[in-house]
Amino acid sequence: MATTRLTDIRATWHLAWPIAIGQLATTGTAFIDAVMAGHVSAGDLAAVSVGSSIWVTMMVTLMGFLLAISPLVAQKIGANDLKPIPNLTQQALVQALILALIGLILIRFLLPIFNHLGLEAIVAHKAGEFLKAVSWGLPAFACYRVLYSYSAALNQTKPMMVISIFCLLLNIPCNWVLIYGHWGFPAMGGVGCGWATAFCVWANFLLLAAWIRYSHVYKNTHPFRAWQSIDWHAQKQLIKLGLPIGMMFFVEVSAFSLIGLLIASLGTVTVAAHQITLNFSSLTFMVPMALGTALTVRVGHAIGAGDYKAARFIGQSGIRMGLCIALLTGTTMIFASRFIAGFYTSDTVVLMLASQLLVLAGFFQFSDATQVVVAGVLRGYKSTRGPMLIHLTAFWVIGIPLGYLLTFGTSTLPGHGVQGYWIALVAALTCAALSLMALFRRISLKQLAS
Repeated sequence: MATTRLTDIRATWHLAWPIAIGQLATTGTAFIDAVMAGHVSAGDLAAVSVGSSIWVTMMVTLMGFLLAISPLVAQKIGANDLKPIPNLTQQALVQALILALIGLILIRFLLPIFNHLGLEAIVAHKAGEFLKAVSWGLPAFACYRVLYSYSAALNQTKPMMVISIFCLLLNIPCNWVLIYGHWGFPAMGGVGCGWATAFCVWANFLLLAAWIRYSHVYKNTHPFRAWQSIDWHAQKQLIKLGLPIGMMFFVEVSAFSLIGLLIASLGTVTVAAHQITLNFSSLTFMVPMALGTALTVRVGHAIGAGDYKAARFIGQSGIRMGLCIALLTGTTMIFASRFIAGFYTSDTVVLMLASQLLVLAGFFQFSDATQVVVAGVLRGYKSTRGPMLIHLTAFWVIGIPLGYLLTFGTSTLPGHGVQGYWIALVAALTCAALSLMALFRRISLKQLAS
């Protein structure tokens, strides 16, 4: 059994590690933005932070809606039924463009919100300009995520890794030109991060599309030929599976984003420190998230082949891997918090508060890693409604109200500042992780018994 478990872990990690590096590179763009904007001023860092709260909410929600293609393609491959895959991917690309257009319109309606958050006027203006700039990358991001899920379902994850690393490196000179004003461009500060990111997102999509178009690995399934009209049956499949995933992602990311907006009244220092902690937590989150993506594919393959015992075994091994990753990242954040914060800022006050928040973030690594890995396993089973309800309860019934109470206090209870929200997040993520584990156990045993 030990040898079998080790073999299974190796198979999952072989699929997951390129995804992890690719996603770390993608998230590294936000890390570079935060570092480079932070060294202009705390105001520019705060503007990027507040603007990103809406951009990231939109981007992650969109990603969730479009994840439906992954288990659908994976199960087709597991059943050795390749013929429907090109049409499924085409239909997902159509959905991506429609959702991106809706997102662009919605972002324009949300721009005035920055003037009502208690921000300094210059920070509010820069946040709006940053969001307008970065939002032009939304159509490319949506189409990229469809091709990403399609390629991963075919066990082809290294192309995304290579392209993401290239675009991460591309982001550095783009930021240098647009933030600080070089080669005839004006110095735009944090707003320049938005334009640089949008440019790199388009580069990401176009390079992956070209790779899929010309690589022989995809020749039997790639979606760039014999385009079909809208297939309402396929659209219904995608919506039925993708809507709960999108809502689940929205519930989680909007909770984090709402926290960023609610603490805006606590001042620029607090917003900057919160952004540092959230940004680094997002980096560490990419590894278990990649593991969850790989497990969606492997569990989907097993379900498609009708091997429910293997699907359960793969899921259990993946959860153990997630806990090991959390142990590493959590202890690093707890014991090296000041060192990590020093990468982002030289402001002594911001550095001190960010160090405290990073310690709290280190503690929730265990539940955060577990919940995202188990959610990935459940997507392989095409179980999406249960996880959506669990996330809704954990974040919006427990996390946000408890966080507000702990942060701002009441007439009888003192508030703890921004630390209160991070304590509440630990509670919310723990509830989500335990509930998802119970759901996985019930569904996997039911499949075995059928």
